Amino acid sequence: MSVGVTTSTPLSPTSDTNVITSTFSVVDYVVFVLLLVLSLAIGLYHAYRGWGRHSIGQLLMADRKMGCLPVALSLLATFQSAVAILGVPSEIYRFGTQYWFLGCSYFLGLLIPAHVFIPVFYRLHLTSAYEYLELRFNTAVRVCGTVTFIFQMVIYMGVVLYAPSLALNAVTGFDLWLSVLTLGIVCTIYTALGGLKAVIWTDVFQTLVMFLGQLVVIIVGSAKVGGLGHVWDVASQHGLISGIELDPDPFVRHTFWTLAFGGVFMMLSLYGVNQAQVQRYLSSRTEKAAVLSCYVVFPCQQVVLCMGCLIGLVMFAYYQEYPMSTQQSQAAPDQFVLYFVMDLLRGLPGLPGLFVACLFSGSLSTISSAFNSLATVTLEDLIRPWFPHFSEVRATVLSRIIAFGYGLLCLGMAYISSQMGPVLQAALSIFGMVGGPLLGLFCLGMFFPCANPPGAIIGLLAGLIMAFWIGIGSIVTSMNLGTAPSPLNGSSFSLPSNLTTVTLATVMPSTTLSKPTGLQRLYSLSYLWYSAHNSTTVIVVGLAVSLLTGGMRGRTLNPQTIYPVLPRLLALLPLSCQKRLHCKTRSQDLSVDTTAFPEKMSNGVLRGSRDKEAMAVAEEGSAHQGISPTFILQETSL
Repeated sequence: MSVGVTTSTPLSPTSDTNVITSTFSVVDYVVFVLLLVLSLAIGLYHAYRGWGRHSIGQLLMADRKMGCLPVALSLLATFQSAVAILGVPSEIYRFGTQYWFLGCSYFLGLLIPAHVFIPVFYRLHLTSAYEYLELRFNTAVRVCGTVTFIFQMVIYMGVVLYAPSLALNAVTGFDLWLSVLTLGIVCTIYTALGGLKAVIWTDVFQTLVMFLGQLVVIIVGSAKVGGLGHVWDVASQHGLISGIELDPDPFVRHTFWTLAFGGVFMMLSLYGVNQAQVQRYLSSRTEKAAVLSCYVVFPCQQVVLCMGCLIGLVMFAYYQEYPMSTQQSQAAPDQFVLYFVMDLLRGLPGLPGLFVACLFSGSLSTISSAFNSLATVTLEDLIRPWFPHFSEVRATVLSRIIAFGYGLLCLGMAYISSQMGPVLQAALSIFGMVGGPLLGLFCLGMFFPCANPPGAIIGLLAGLIMAFWIGIGSIVTSMNLGTAPSPLNGSSFSLPSNLTTVTLATVMPSTTLSKPTGLQRLYSLSYLWYSAHNSTTVIVVGLAVSLLTGGMRGRTLNPQTIYPVLPRLLALLPLSCQKRLHCKTRSQDLSVDTTAFPEKMSNGVLRGSRDKEAMAVAEEGSAHQGISPTFILQETSL
């Protein structure tokens, strides 16, 4: 069965029972407060451990000594947000299990970052992902990438703070601004004082809370409706269990190809080039640990996806036996899960508080990642390149001030979000629009040696224009039509990541049941193809402009910034074919002429004792990657 054709809609209530607006007991408040206290305690522990002796490397990069397990769980916490916890079960409840096939995209979505992006970034000894853009192109491209990322995160972080609190307030009566202020203040304190190490270890704790909260809902819910076997039977009887939909149409919201392959580009924009994730990779003690963290997070993501889908199926089976009230059936879809949980766990002290703690854990991990990554790129990409002689003490204090500043800005953006009304839809969508062009910019530099700075800047602008054109155009069209969500392209559903988690009614507009034509047809492109479409625009336009402006002729190319795609592909051929094609192999003695490119590795300038270390890492990387400077120079002359 295709979810895009046959859908399951919320049941019409057969009774009009009263909605539980507040089921919080003293025990629930204790559980909730305990989450905040422990999160704050972990952050303050790492802040005051060695207070006065913190270097900027310890604060921003956890001294590059983190193991793969905490890094992997931190990556997962960043991936799993409060809106995703609410959105995925709602998607399954309303439209069936087709979304489950998104798990197929996780394989390539993590394998490519592990073996392409991480080796390049790690061997360049970076702090900010956007340092790469200066090493590959120039300072102007680095600044363009940094400003785009900051714009993306500032718009988004207020919304991700406000939206879950608003849903919680609507269902439980939990005070809206108390929850907003509590989240914002607690997160700001431990992020600013404790730095990345505090963020990673609080993420580990919050991940466990999120797992526990969702597991409790599945166990209690399935027990009340007769077990998971009965849940599956009920879902099958009502057509909720989806088959593989092989329709290749990219304008159909969810098909196997859209989820399994369109989702890969979405994953790459998050796990390949997003500063919040790259910063965690680079905090690992070794490159092997960074790669291993990608492998560890893969099964964890599958478990999280399955748990979200199971909650949706349990919710459907539950409301078959205990129908919704009128108020519940008329609620926004992102409130369905909260209504269900508050109803399900009524009379079980502590469990409603545990689930609210689960939601707040998702928000805390999301916001702390945003604060930390924003403080890092602001300091490393916008301040230190212009003031390279900043002392360690001054840089450490400044990074904390910047983090506090972003915390206050987040609270301000949350207030603005509450006043935006219909404009909030466009604000939410901006986050998802920017990821694709940034992915295209990094791929342009890493895979195409002939790409030059003018091509990179114009390509990025073209990608952003295309992203905003399709994204905003689709929203405006749906608003003008005033249509209700349809099975093909509308539901209140959230992307599976805190960095792309936006209500789908926001990202993908409502469409009419009739097949759109003209520009409306373009505007109905499935949201999962956004990253692929926009990143491809950047690459195509960037290559065209680069070739028209002479490529890299007269410019110096750092071979460590290129991933040797063609040599790697040719290395897969039989040895006899390689000899005929005169391919260079890894066994050949490849040396890097370090005088052929500017000696800039971090923050635009090699500093002090890092000179030899960074250059050694670079030379070791060339041997591992099998990069031939001769081959690269031949390509750049095209």
